[in-house]
Amino acid sequence: MERRASLVGRDHQVGVVADALRPAGTARTLLVTGEAGAGKTAVLDEARYAVVQEGAKVLRLSWETATGTTGAATLADAVCGVLAEIQHARLPAHITAVRRAQSRSGDGGELTLLSTLGETLADAACHVPFALVLDGVERMHPPTASALQLMLRVFRPAGLPVVMAGRPVPRGPAGAPDLATAADRVLDLPPLRPEDVGELVGQRLGRPAEPALLAAVRRSLGPLAGSPAAVLSVLTALDEDDGLVDLDGRACLAGTEDGLRLTVDAEPLRRVTADGTDAAVALAGLLHRAELRLEDLHRLIPACAVLAADLGRTVDRLVRERALTIDGDGRLAFAVPALAAALRTLPPRRDVRSMHAAVVRTVAERLGPAATGACHPLLADHVVAAGPALNDGVAVPLLLAAAAKDARSYHPRGARAYLSVLRRLPPNYPATLGVLREAAELGLWCGDHAHVLGLGEPILTSLRDPGPTDGGGLEFATHAWGLSALHEHRSPYDDGAVAREVFARMPRAAMLAALGGRYGIGPLTPWPSSAEPAPDSGRLHDGHGPLPSWAELRTLAAAAGGHEELARAVHGLQREELCEAAIGRLRDAAAYGDLAGALETVLGERYVHAGHSAAGRYHAMVRDYLAGRWDDALSAARGIERRSGAPGGPGGQLARALAAEIHCFRGDLVRAREWLDLIPGTVVHPLVARARLGVRYWSGQQDAALEEAWQDVRRARDSGLLAGTERVLMRILEFAEETRPRQARQALEQLAALHAEADTAMTREALLVGRGVLDGDADGAHDAYRSAERRGDRHMMLYCCQILADVGDDPQPWLAEAARHMHVLSVGRPGRARLGRSAQRRNVPLPRGRSAREGLSEADVQLIRMVGEGGTNRQIAARLACSEKTVEQRLARLFQRTGRRSRVELVAAWLDGSLAGLGPVPDVPPGGAPGPGAGSGQAGG
Repeated sequence: MERRASLVGRDHQVGVVADALRPAGTARTLLVTGEAGAGKTAVLDEARYAVVQEGAKVLRLSWETATGTTGAATLADAVCGVLAEIQHARLPAHITAVRRAQSRSGDGGELTLLSTLGETLADAACHVPFALVLDGVERMHPPTASALQLMLRVFRPAGLPVVMAGRPVPRGPAGAPDLATAADRVLDLPPLRPEDVGELVGQRLGRPAEPALLAAVRRSLGPLAGSPAAVLSVLTALDEDDGLVDLDGRACLAGTEDGLRLTVDAEPLRRVTADGTDAAVALAGLLHRAELRLEDLHRLIPACAVLAADLGRTVDRLVRERALTIDGDGRLAFAVPALAAALRTLPPRRDVRSMHAAVVRTVAERLGPAATGACHPLLADHVVAAGPALNDGVAVPLLLAAAAKDARSYHPRGARAYLSVLRRLPPNYPATLGVLREAAELGLWCGDHAHVLGLGEPILTSLRDPGPTDGGGLEFATHAWGLSALHEHRSPYDDGAVAREVFARMPRAAMLAALGGRYGIGPLTPWPSSAEPAPDSGRLHDGHGPLPSWAELRTLAAAAGGHEELARAVHGLQREELCEAAIGRLRDAAAYGDLAGALETVLGERYVHAGHSAAGRYHAMVRDYLAGRWDDALSAARGIERRSGAPGGPGGQLARALAAEIHCFRGDLVRAREWLDLIPGTVVHPLVARARLGVRYWSGQQDAALEEAWQDVRRARDSGLLAGTERVLMRILEFAEETRPRQARQALEQLAALHAEADTAMTREALLVGRGVLDGDADGAHDAYRSAERRGDRHMMLYCCQILADVGDDPQPWLAEAARHMHVLSVGRPGRARLGRSAQRRNVPLPRGRSAREGLSEADVQLIRMVGEGGTNRQIAARLACSEKTVEQRLARLFQRTGRRSRVELVAAWLDGSLAGLGPVPDVPPGGAPGPGAGSGQAGG
């Protein structure tokens, strides 16, 4: 028998309705209410299915198909239809009694008919127990609803359970029917909770949804975010538009949130277009590209009075229906963005561009273009949306004035204005190059690298046809464009002919391209030999803005190489802000290809954080990886991959490698290989080599994996990429330790040579760990642990713990510490195998997970709270983006650690404070004593 999917978020309501439908001593009348799309019919069907499975009989009163006139006659026809479904010897007598009373109802005998209906239904229910359901009662004609209300209140069928469902009906005039007064209980269906929405999306898609997708769906629905029908409508539209992409086993949004829409048959869309579509579609089009206020509608009157009147009436109607909102400044907005997106998919019958132009033209004719832009910068978006419908004489001065005003108050609109101006001005015109620089500066100062990349077309046009000297405007914009491309993990200046021309005229552009290769972005190319400061570099404001100087670029590149090269580069900066700690952070960032982290270290306060860029997201991913927040790191990897366009695009190679590394150590080699397969074999970077070695070795290709790893080490060293190579060598040593001692010793020798050349904290840690593995140097491994702890590298701390469990005097504290790290990282079988071998060699028991004395983690507390809120395993799995089996396993471990035997006992112990002593896991063991190997520095310092 096919398993029936549960109704998400409605367990309680289904139970209430099912109880009302079951035969009972005292039959009750229940009214289920809820807004459109709340799931009233689904709740009725689910409850009906449940009680029918138990053997009960539930019949539907089909008032919609009754042929009688409205009122009691319609109700009589519907009751006869119900009686016909009851197989009983008294059926003819029942129907005869109803028809006889119906034939007399025309002489004022409606009360007699209703009394007969009540008695007949009661008698039928006495002989064949059944329940009655009515759906959509808000659509009943008032006379029929009044008859039903009277029958249930005055002539109630004894012993007959009745359940009705319908939308809340606004209070009408005196005497209007109100079925709520005939019910013993009214059950309202509230909006779904956010966690229920997540479960519904996962159930509909058949796989977990990325949290970013869930958040986008909720935002697109606004007040309808808790409506099951609206959520399902958006998901259906996403399927129709191919708007989903699978990444890492999760459903992610392929396009932009702006495109999330309702389907064309969605009830909110039908309601909005019921009285005409044209004006609503035009309104959605206007609001999509620019802010629209009530005063803007008045500005349309001189140009198109009929349209303005039509739009005014539509606005009034949609505001009454709460589909449109008006704020205190008169700004219009659709309450449900997905509804506006659905309207935009309908064919427009009015030219929206000309409407935008009319809004602007009325003001510009009165004030003049420049004054209009300065006094009404909001109109800039209308100019951009109008396009060729406005001539350049009006558009250009208005946009420039508005951009200058918005650059200080609201930069996104200013950026759009600058870009629109550049599309109208001829290339290499002096004013054009000045605007180009202003636009690029605005984007850099605001961390809006997507905007700077949008300047690519005018920049390339100017580069292909160089004009007169412009005071550095084109050069600044070109360098800004290159830096923004790196922030979006794209190789700058991809066009070969343009790149050669750019590099010949602007050596710093060649430096930017070469810098990208050292941070895993684009091909790895030699550092340009002519990269020396130009005599007129002062016009680029070196050292005073977000654009790195030539010396800073050289420092960023040298961070991936040797110690002496970096020392010379830092000396060339001629400033003292880069202390030893800062240089250490710079080397760590270079090892992971963390461009944003490296720029932040070198530029200091001049660096503008760009958290939404690919580099900003990868910076957060590296932080999460080092701190052991691997689930967050994987989520960041999926976000970067989604931003790169089609999966497998040229950007985000190191994010893919780090995701593969995480899955590898968690034992999910299938997912790890999926990430690695997205990385071209030509990519040269130690982080990629490290991930490839782990995945291929644990996949059974030991010899090939080690051979290729040695080749990767040689390629990286030949290319000058020393930072991060130590982890590849350390992994070779780890894998070769037992079965390939010569390779292990060779790896140790190369680690010593690498440390002599690079001299970083990471190379020192790797060398000390290697000596601990091969030479049994416990003191060195202990020093490596403290160093990794200061850097906040949890994975390295775990490895040090494993080594110290092998060579330390007392293995048990280190085994327990390693088990704690493994629990936080959710390390899989390959990583746990070494720990088991260490315990076996030292003849000590292996820690069986954490004991209750070690405390509850934040994740444990979160799980207990969700159980306390009544969440099922399915609901909890949807919220945590994992499988139900994982939830079951985590609960089983909690039961074992806390000594509780059930969910009820676990929650009760949490509520009464019995688990308070466990608390979240502290950074040091209870009592304040430092953990094994803890140094004086704070972890992560």
